[in-house]
Amino acid sequence: MSLLRDRLDQIAARGLYRRRRVIGRARPGVRAVEAVVDGRECLTFCSNDYLGLAQHPLVTEAFVRSARAHGVGSGASHLVTGHHAEHHELEDALATFTGRPRALLFSTGYMANLGIASALLSPDDAVFEDQLNHASLLDAGRLRGARFHRYPHGDAAALDGQMEGDNAAVRLVMTDGVFSMDGDLAPLPGLAACCRRHGAWLVVDDAHGLGVCGATGRGSLEYWGLAVGDVPVLMGTLGKAFGTFGAFVAGSDDLIELLIQRARSYIYTTALPPAVAAAARAALRLAETEPWRRERVLANAALFRRLAAAAGLAIGDSVTPIQPVLLGDPRAAVAASDALLERGLLVTAIRPPTVPEGTSRLRVTLSAEHTTAEVERLVETLRNCLPEGSDPCSA
Repeated sequence: MSLLRDRLDQIAARGLYRRRRVIGRARPGVRAVEAVVDGRECLTFCSNDYLGLAQHPLVTEAFVRSARAHGVGSGASHLVTGHHAEHHELEDALATFTGRPRALLFSTGYMANLGIASALLSPDDAVFEDQLNHASLLDAGRLRGARFHRYPHGDAAALDGQMEGDNAAVRLVMTDGVFSMDGDLAPLPGLAACCRRHGAWLVVDDAHGLGVCGATGRGSLEYWGLAVGDVPVLMGTLGKAFGTFGAFVAGSDDLIELLIQRARSYIYTTALPPAVAAAARAALRLAETEPWRRERVLANAALFRRLAAAAGLAIGDSVTPIQPVLLGDPRAAVAASDALLERGLLVTAIRPPTVPEGTSRLRVTLSAEHTTAEVERLVETLRNCLPEGSDPCSA
């Protein structure tokens, strides 16, 4: 057991030890951005509940109504007895929302990305990934055993050069649509053009784009004006802007059928509880019929950027609700997070290996539920409590 303790001590010595915080609610009916953290009432600025739907009464009501009618668990995997009518109706709704023939539910985004890779890649194939891709995309590409390439962040020209040097019969390009720690958008038009030139498949994980980006919240593909044919494989999650849980892949009939037959993370896991699917469908309807939520969260992000720049904070290049405040040193990030919590604001410190060495940061995320005054309070508090002598990264 000393080996385990030695490893834990090494993590702590580098300022990278992670501790969970216990989150609760002070009383029923409060906004999702209000929480009790380790017994302290706080305003949260680090949730992915961008549209403020996780505690919406209609979403909660849909969950409770379905749970009363169908129980709590699905009871089995989709291919045994777990594929419920609630799942099927949600898949139809997601296909319509994304403008694709079909969608397939997965239990998590991590499992969806693993499923895509397991169904589409063999060891003789090649996969190309952005340096800053989410861990689930990177693991999916590596675990399948295909030739694995990483191109510099957001560099379609570098990707083109890498693909010139690999003649695999099947080539898969996997990228985030919106990068989860920096909030910037992938250059999807350039990536799609590169894939067309080389006969490759483009897979976009739009976990942080769907519901937020684009004129109607259809995500980063809508933001860039891309058609279905430009991105054959679209992955999205339900636990960010849609406030519930789970994930899906949307695409052609043949793609979905192949995933059903070959995606191990779909075949060999229990299906989502039907009530979760019912709640997600309610959230999807709200995201479509209440566009003010998307407009407000983006306005809050723009306000944060203006105020943070005026305050001299080192922020990233993001127009999305994800707004990193760059500090560089992991200990500085933890100290800043602790100082904010003392002042009633919860903002998580993000450190390696989640982000590259030297780029530790506070990951600020905005919600449609935040008020202008609350965003102003956050920036003013940041300005006053960031540790002196820290070495911020350049934005």
